[in-house]
Amino acid sequence: MRYQLCTQLCTAVVGLLAAACAHAATPPPVGTHAVIAVLETTDVHSNVLGYDYFRLAFEPALGLERTAALIATARAQYPNNVLIDNGDTIQGTALADYEALVRPLACDKTLAVYKAMNLIGFDGGGIGNHEFNYGLSYLSQVTGSRFDVAGVDPARPRCAGPNFPLVLANIYSLKTRLPLFAPWRIIDKQVIASGPDSTPVQVTLKVGIIGFTPPTIMSWDKRWLDGKVYAEGLRESAIKFIPEMKAQGADIIIAISHGGLDDSAYSPSMENGNWHLSKVPGIDAMLIGHSHQVFPNAASTVPQFNLPGVDKARGLVNGVPTVMANMWGKHLGVIGLHLQYDGQRWVVDKDSTTVEARSAQLADKSFVAPDPAIAALVAQEHEATIAYVKTAVGTTDFRMSSYFADVGDVSAIAVVNLAQADYVQRFVKTSLPQYAALPVLSMASPLKSGHAGAGDFTDVPAGPLALNNVADLYLYPNALHAVKVNGAQLKAWLERSAKRFNTIDPAKTGQQELINPSYPTYNYDAMTAKEVSYQIDLARPPGERIVALRYKGKPVNPAKEFLVATNSYRASGGGDFPGLDGSKTVIASPDSNRDVLIAYIKKTGALTRAAHGQPRSWRFAAMKTAGPVVFRSAQGKLELAQQAGLNNISVLKDDDGQGKGVSVYQIDLSK
Repeated sequence: MRYQLCTQLCTAVVGLLAAACAHAATPPPVGTHAVIAVLETTDVHSNVLGYDYFRLAFEPALGLERTAALIATARAQYPNNVLIDNGDTIQGTALADYEALVRPLACDKTLAVYKAMNLIGFDGGGIGNHEFNYGLSYLSQVTGSRFDVAGVDPARPRCAGPNFPLVLANIYSLKTRLPLFAPWRIIDKQVIASGPDSTPVQVTLKVGIIGFTPPTIMSWDKRWLDGKVYAEGLRESAIKFIPEMKAQGADIIIAISHGGLDDSAYSPSMENGNWHLSKVPGIDAMLIGHSHQVFPNAASTVPQFNLPGVDKARGLVNGVPTVMANMWGKHLGVIGLHLQYDGQRWVVDKDSTTVEARSAQLADKSFVAPDPAIAALVAQEHEATIAYVKTAVGTTDFRMSSYFADVGDVSAIAVVNLAQADYVQRFVKTSLPQYAALPVLSMASPLKSGHAGAGDFTDVPAGPLALNNVADLYLYPNALHAVKVNGAQLKAWLERSAKRFNTIDPAKTGQQELINPSYPTYNYDAMTAKEVSYQIDLARPPGERIVALRYKGKPVNPAKEFLVATNSYRASGGGDFPGLDGSKTVIASPDSNRDVLIAYIKKTGALTRAAHGQPRSWRFAAMKTAGPVVFRSAQGKLELAQQAGLNNISVLKDDDGQGKGVSVYQIDLSK
């Protein structure tokens, strides 16, 4: 019986191999033409539904349920297609935190975002930096992987995950010296092509996908990754694996690289290495992300899209068709890849290939209708998350918002700094008495400051405080860290933060923009302690702007030491702050910054503006300008600036011309 079964199986396998060989032996005629759409989502950040868990309200501008409609339209237009996700998928909303931290997912359950992707029918995916935010054990579980790394049991059962392959070529296990995920995969796509005589021809197109993530995850998530994995440069990994893919029969190769573009001298550790990656031979299309931008975009003023070799209108990077589909499901990347068979291989016709990022918002400002099947699929997780975030923790007598955080309103970060400093002071008292004589300071940044539009601000109303409000105040699942720095290093930290602003020319009569859009708000750290004061002189160039830095009224001695409470991202090198590379960390807490904030609010009970929303350490140095200095924020919020004591702010234009609820405000730097 066993012999008979073996014979039957072997005969079947031989038959399949023979059929495959016969198929491989009959390539399409020379001159056969095919069009395949490479569709990209990126930086979904667990926005499965168009819902804002901070405001407990529906939000039509985002959500994978709307991207699903864009995907359906693209598939109807391009019957030959491959759908790829670029990563930063499993983190970013209260839903993600609920599944990872509050009610950890059982092994046989699939993450809500992967359930939606499975239903939509993704063909493959990459891994972003935020995939590592919850640690390797969790990532191994929810991706259906079995990591062989320190701290993860490689013998535990494989758990539920996405029904499509995830690839990552440049992160390796220290234990095995092998890639953490499969570095690449080849997907067989049945494609209807057009023969040289225009008759339909069915061919099997072998689509190779290879994934990359920023090597800087090694500092950003050091607490999870140190001693367990290591990173390799993008180019090094591509040069190693692309020949393997070609040897295994890949007809086209798509690089799924979670990063942006940077044409500075190549380094294996660079965060946004895709400008250099595009020059590696063999890459036919490139899917990028991480920067939360739209590419191509002929009107873009974003520096990375105005580099040599970058065609921001046609979507080419050094000649390689490239797309970046924004974030949160707001866009779908579509590369209409035209291929010609030359008798040996499929060749990309770059003149005919098209690249676009399709928006879920229509020309009339409405949005595409969501796919109702997505909401039905994740209804249980959605309702459980809403119930969780409604949990009460305290009260506030003032509105905490970031609409004017760039110009001095500290209402959304002061309580974060108070909570962090309180935690470190108590930690030192009980566990690190050798540092008891050092002053404790804290740095926090406004994590939401309008990058994604008028709704992308922290806004916590006065009244009861629930967990959703705390999540609005502290968006990311960082851990609380504290670093020991001296006065010179503290000043360098503040100088780096001050790059958030452009240099202002007092004599210029034309309008000047206050904010440097290339510098993210989450890197704009500030202190809010009454013991500290400093000024930012915008007439000076970056690196020379911090003046009159004082502690308890006295100039800060460059050699004086401080403990500064911050987060794991910053302490480990995130944001490229001088000297912050992990070596100065003296406290690496197991507690998240958000949990520290929740505990502080619970202990305090009632927050007041005077005690928890008003302390401010910094001012702009007084400067009289010949022309207006302007910045952008949501419409109708001037009263909040006035409540924060910012009486030098006025509305210059009620609408900035984009029709998206944003006003142009003016700041009088002489006051």
